[in-house]
Amino acid sequence: MRIIGVTGGVGSGKSELLRYIETHYRAYVLRSDEAAHAVSLVPGGSVYPQLVALLEAGNQAKGASDHPLLLPDGTIDRKEMAARIFGDPELLSGVNALVHPAVRVYIEEAIQKAADAKVYDYFFLEAALLIEEGYRKVVNSMWYIHADEAVRRQRLAKSRGYSKEKTDAIMKSQLSEREFYENADVVIDNSGSLADAFRQIDAALANMV
Repeated sequence: MRIIGVTGGVGSGKSELLRYIETHYRAYVLRSDEAAHAVSLVPGGSVYPQLVALLEAGNQAKGASDHPLLLPDGTIDRKEMAARIFGDPELLSGVNALVHPAVRVYIEEAIQKAADAKVYDYFFLEAALLIEEGYRKVVNSMWYIHADEAVRRQRLAKSRGYSKEKTDAIMKSQLSEREFYENADVVIDNSGSLADAFRQIDAALANMV
């Protein structure tokens, strides 16, 4: 089973390409957002109690929000968590220090389970921060999903309703195109049609055999 990391800037279309891979290959696809949700945002998650305590303590220290942190089912409200973290670098650092190691353990366990199942040819791991978090040591191959900036901006405005300012802020926080290229073993250009991107995926996987 080959382990393939998939990364790329916001709006590059990673999700659509992963859906194609799930449908057409014997591939297990794990998105890092799903891993983070499982370990931290829901009751029973490995760091859920610690994260709730951290966010509540941080909020009390600032006296910033009267909105409840938890939804009726006990899940942490993502929007409220983001609001509490916004503008608080110390709290953000604490959350990352808690969640990122737990996510890595979850991912490594998921890879082992998929390998033990002996039914998958590939394990695809998708995350915006694969390179920054040192996952080159975990994956066999790092894929960069590229799309021209103008295309990404258009997608984000159309599909997510992002303002120019919000898109600017997100793009500024991510790696530069040069850094993505320098760390990539395979580049899939998703600036054009999905059919063209699918052909690139097929060729890349054929070359890995």
